[in-house]
Amino acid sequence: MNIFKFTYDIKNLPHNYNANKAATGLERWLGNIKNNNELSIFCNDFVNSKKGPSLLNAIFGNSPYLSQSMLREHGFFRSICINGLDAALDDILTDINKLHSIKIDEASLMSSLRIAKRRAALLIAIADITKNWDLSKITTSLSHIADQTLEAAVTYILKSMAKNEQIKLPCNDIKDSIYENGPYINHGFFIIGMGKLGSRELNYSSDIDLIILFDPQKIQATDQQEIRQACVRATRDLMRIMDSRTADGYVFRTDLRLRPDPSATSLAMTVTAAETYYESMGQNWERAAMIKARIVAGDQPLGQQFLDHIKPFIWRKHLDFAAIRDIHSIKRQINAHRGSAKVAINGHDIKIGRGGIREIEFFAQTQQLIWGGRDASLRVKPTCEALKSLYDIGKITKQALNDLTASYQFLRRLEHHLQMVDDKQTQKMPDDDATIDAISGFIGYNDGPSFRNDLMKYLQLVEGYYADLFEDSHDENISGSLIFTGNEDNPDTIKNLQQMGFTDAAKTSNLIRIWHTGRYRATRSERSRQILTELMPSLLKALANSASPDEAFIKFDAFLEALPSGIQLFSLFQSYPAILQLLATIMGDAPRLAKWLAKSPILLDSVLTSEFNKICDNLPQMQEKLELSLQQANDFQDMLDIIRRWANDYKFKLGVDILHNKTTGSNIGQHISNMAEASINGIMPWVIKEFSHAHGMIDDSSIAVIAFGKLGGMELLPESDLDLVFTYDIGAKNISDGNKPLSPNLYYVRLCQRITTAISSQTGEGQLFEIDARLRPAGNAGALATQFESFNKYYDLANNGKAWTWEHMALTRARVVFAMPNLKKKLENLIYNALTQSRNQEIIVQDIANMRQRIAKKYPGKSPWDIKYHAGGLVDIEFICQYLQLIHANQFPQILSTNTKQAFNNIYDAGLISQKMLDDIIESLTLWQNLQAMLRLTLSGKFNEETAPIGLKQALSKAAGVSNFDILKTLMQESSSKSHEYFNQIITKPAEILIKKTS
Repeated sequence: MNIFKFTYDIKNLPHNYNANKAATGLERWLGNIKNNNELSIFCNDFVNSKKGPSLLNAIFGNSPYLSQSMLREHGFFRSICINGLDAALDDILTDINKLHSIKIDEASLMSSLRIAKRRAALLIAIADITKNWDLSKITTSLSHIADQTLEAAVTYILKSMAKNEQIKLPCNDIKDSIYENGPYINHGFFIIGMGKLGSRELNYSSDIDLIILFDPQKIQATDQQEIRQACVRATRDLMRIMDSRTADGYVFRTDLRLRPDPSATSLAMTVTAAETYYESMGQNWERAAMIKARIVAGDQPLGQQFLDHIKPFIWRKHLDFAAIRDIHSIKRQINAHRGSAKVAINGHDIKIGRGGIREIEFFAQTQQLIWGGRDASLRVKPTCEALKSLYDIGKITKQALNDLTASYQFLRRLEHHLQMVDDKQTQKMPDDDATIDAISGFIGYNDGPSFRNDLMKYLQLVEGYYADLFEDSHDENISGSLIFTGNEDNPDTIKNLQQMGFTDAAKTSNLIRIWHTGRYRATRSERSRQILTELMPSLLKALANSASPDEAFIKFDAFLEALPSGIQLFSLFQSYPAILQLLATIMGDAPRLAKWLAKSPILLDSVLTSEFNKICDNLPQMQEKLELSLQQANDFQDMLDIIRRWANDYKFKLGVDILHNKTTGSNIGQHISNMAEASINGIMPWVIKEFSHAHGMIDDSSIAVIAFGKLGGMELLPESDLDLVFTYDIGAKNISDGNKPLSPNLYYVRLCQRITTAISSQTGEGQLFEIDARLRPAGNAGALATQFESFNKYYDLANNGKAWTWEHMALTRARVVFAMPNLKKKLENLIYNALTQSRNQEIIVQDIANMRQRIAKKYPGKSPWDIKYHAGGLVDIEFICQYLQLIHANQFPQILSTNTKQAFNNIYDAGLISQKMLDDIIESLTLWQNLQAMLRLTLSGKFNEETAPIGLKQALSKAAGVSNFDILKTLMQESSSKSHEYFNQIITKPAEILIKKTS
């Protein structure tokens, strides 16, 4: 061995190895060169030397990958031994550089590059195993090989493009010199090395992170319009040349996902597009990543100009509060806080796990970003150099420098040995003790416990320094990793999201990365992304606590995408965490409210008002506040928007009150009805005035709005329509006095059309209410507005009024919500007189029974969750109430009430039903109203008991006032059975008796 320049200390070699594998490998190694006397003599001499067997056993007994390389590279191994490590590396680089100036086809190029890489891998592994090279020399050599292979590939691709007359290279005569010169400069195409390649710290089996840019103004192309596509094709060719596997292996795996917004941009970007991105939408993690950026191949001067241009993006001149928060936000993206996965040995990831390499890198990069804007000495790329620079300017202690440097070198060397085994890009420790013991032997330990103790010591050292760096940013909101940097899912983050309750954690992670790219208007500004990052732990925890975390997250994503801007709202969440919690509850539990918010985020502002937590106003108070708001209206459109904003605030508040069980569906009807009535009274004068501009007025006449259905009964629920009927009264004058006069009938029909449009039309502030006018006399066949006398005759039974029984039933809920006092009094008397007429009970009961049968055919109501139509549901209860009023109001007019619950109490007071029936009916009615209100807030479609999330079932149970869903189902069954039995007793059975009697 003395004749060899390659020497090593046998004490530095691994002494533990698999003896069987070592023997088999050695036998194959010697057997492969029997026909080559020169190599055979060398190999046998090496085996019989004093130090040779120790090295060969270390290789063959620990690494299948290095064993295969040795079997293919006898001659190169001989060269290492004869000429030494450094000379062997120079030979590899020389061979790569020769590829620039020779004629070569793609297959030969790919083979040459792969052989060079294989030899480099073998050489560097031997230098590492023998400890002849330190960590810096090892990683620099790997990086140098990557640089040169990339340059050779780029040169070949550019030559091919020039040969095909796609571009012109900067040389005198392409035909003569295209194969003689290169690599080239000033051609406008360059490659940025990122990560460990950029900092010349490549690990043994590392991918190379690249960003490929070009200047379309600088590239001399024969077809300037096609240059973008040509550069993308060139990039694909580069990736194929570098990382496709052949019989000779691969060169380097390439990763282009660190380019700006990779899911939305092409593989190769223009310089201008990249500059614009970093200046306007560059993310926190990209600032840290750009510290290590280096031009590794292609047009070096142009590439350096680009890096110089984006320096202000990386290095901030002024250290202010916003910058500190920015740095903290990077930390949160790397790892939520100290409470994440514990330091371990078995299965631990020494790169991204606790106390791992990533934490050392981030410890340095974070402080480089903080102080590097002021002190250029910190703008270094290698991690250990950065630590030394931080010590030199007094930002870390000598102890910290020594501890972190030693930890980094230990972990990087362990990383290399993990990867040397099978040439796999892994940083994860084996899960089983036996394999860990094998790795400890490969790295040079005599026993497993000593290795474990050292590894744990270094991991804990790193963990301590890393935690101390951000002591003040500790966040109790959430534990576990929340890493949304880069362009791929972090396994610990996915696991953490799943534990939080997000079943589609990968989709959640991907959408959050999209937020940070600035594709949404709300996240385009750097400041909005900073605040959103700060909010992320709280936001995810809040969404995870909702009934359906995945659905809540998707709705929040839609909400975020619809926002015109984000800073103000995100700042609101920061200042008022309760609003963020409220938003998460709405997104998870109330899709209808979520839909409102997506259309009008300003609704959240109302939460901050002192009015939000107060009991709702009564009707006079509502009308007073609305009138005050309407004083700000400059025109008709302003009025429409103001009323919608005002009403939407109330709808939102009432919806939130239901969600939080501050009120119930049975109680909320009065408040929503008051709001609707106030809205109608606010709109009417404006519509009448606007209409009169063209058509004038009709003296001694007026219009009235009568509410039927839920509004008439003060029982409106979220999403209810307004059942409205319009009537008018006229005096002696038979034409309006405007520029475009109209007869009374036409005048009021058109006016009512305007009123309907004003209430139901969509504006920028949304819709007020849907209008249903089918309860007017003659329904859709009748005029939209009915003259008073016609209205009176329609319901007059004594004079053969045309109203059907169901229309008299509907009239029990009719209430005048807008009219001049005289007309209002006349209409109230009309309704009273119509309802107190003497009626034929037999006709009424048969008509109602027949109507219920027709409804059951059209709406079977088979599910108990079809609250309106299910047997014993709302329709049955309302029909009982309306029937009893119609047949008894002639004798007991005091029973009349438009409100169902009040009407039943009046009927009981008149002695017409028992106390038990009253209690049972009111209990059922209250239950159905409470459930219906909650369902309308929490469901967009029908309730499905099998697929409904647990949170929704809990919300429904609370709304019903019971402790769990099983009790709720039992209560619903009992209530519907009782109510349906009363319906049968009062209506169905008497009708059947009458039918039998008639037949």
